[in-house]
Amino acid sequence: MIADAHESESRAQAALLSAYIASATFWLIVTTAVGVLLSFKFPFPDLATSPYLSFGRLRPIHTNGTFYGFASVALCGLSIYIAARSSGTGIFAKPVAWLSLALMNVAAIAGTVTLDLGMNDGSQEYREWLWWVRLIFLIGVGCSAVVTAGTVARRAERPIYIANWYTLGGFTFVTVLWIVALIPSYQVGVGQVSLQAFYMHNAVGMWFTFVALGAAYYSLPKLLNRPIYSYSLGVLAFWTNAVFYPVIGAHHYEFSPLPWWLQTLAIVFSVGMLIPVFAGTANLLLTTRGGWDIVRRSYALPFFAAGIAYYFLGSSQGTFEALRTAQAYWHFTSFTVGHSHATMYGFITFIIWGAVYALLPLATGRQPSLLLTGVHFWFALVGVTLYVLVLSIGGTLQGIEWASGNPFINSVEAAAPFWLARAVAGTMMFIAHLVFAYNVYVMTVPQRRAAAAKAQPA
Repeated sequence: MIADAHESESRAQAALLSAYIASATFWLIVTTAVGVLLSFKFPFPDLATSPYLSFGRLRPIHTNGTFYGFASVALCGLSIYIAARSSGTGIFAKPVAWLSLALMNVAAIAGTVTLDLGMNDGSQEYREWLWWVRLIFLIGVGCSAVVTAGTVARRAERPIYIANWYTLGGFTFVTVLWIVALIPSYQVGVGQVSLQAFYMHNAVGMWFTFVALGAAYYSLPKLLNRPIYSYSLGVLAFWTNAVFYPVIGAHHYEFSPLPWWLQTLAIVFSVGMLIPVFAGTANLLLTTRGGWDIVRRSYALPFFAAGIAYYFLGSSQGTFEALRTAQAYWHFTSFTVGHSHATMYGFITFIIWGAVYALLPLATGRQPSLLLTGVHFWFALVGVTLYVLVLSIGGTLQGIEWASGNPFINSVEAAAPFWLARAVAGTMMFIAHLVFAYNVYVMTVPQRRAAAAKAQPA
């Protein structure tokens, strides 16, 4: 009877994880297809001129969809599954977990439709969704938070596993973040600018970063069959990230009407962020020491290796980009777009893929194609690296033209060749997403031939 209950719980966990990952993959395909179209609009500005396909409507569909339709849904599903497996217990309140998935999808659909109809919340990056759409999404994430916290609370052992430190921290902060961002009374003038700095940067650093690192802290030891290198380093990285990160969003508004002391504090705390970045990177890399042969043979571990490398490079780049001398050249240029993709794609998305390839086969018992996983990895890695490289060069040239006081059209002409290369890189990344979608299908949907073979008597 105990074995039957355990088997039933395992099937329920597999079904829930599969649904979250399949849903997230759908939004990855939709929103990055939009992103590819946008990338071609730069070198070919007369492409797709319908109002419904205009840059102003499609760009927030791409950013909000990838943030909240893809990454948030995937990370919520992984967090719930990791909480159950690491705590040695069943998922708490499964109907609430399914409700969470439904609400986040409703928000993503409503947000996409309203944005394409020209209805948005103004020039507030990453929160262009109408307030009621964001409220639906907040309730959905809150449901995932309740499920994750309730599952960890029922853990078999008293110590909380380090992965759950990060996931619970992420859920706690994102709830605060979205509630603060929904209150309109102080979002006037400079107050709106300050809140926008707080929101857009912490959505990355206190939500996606925390929950993605939680997935890495669980999956890496699982794949390598060894404990995390240092629990203490993990806790150090957790708390220093929590101390330094909330303030640093103001470094996006240097030389703006924001108080000079707030801008300076953001720069100082941006430098302080080197502590959790170095500690977290070292902890994850030291966990793999002596195991690189395993990494080369695995289809999941290379994604973690790339994600950890981009975590270090993208985060360190963000520190140096925060300095006023660098901001004078790079702010408002294509360099910033390259940096955001280095972190959200090179780091967060690669960690998500690594966790999916690590955990979904364990849950469903179905393996992806090793060849196609390799195609996925190399197209995505080469694509994002080319993307970041060409935009970094093009953005630097833009900034030099502006700082030199030359006519604005000079900066456009300097960056134009790199925009075409960006479109090519984006196409490579999208091809990788299609391959990933097929692998998710293989890992989640029972194949008829395999099912028939299993049903045959021995």
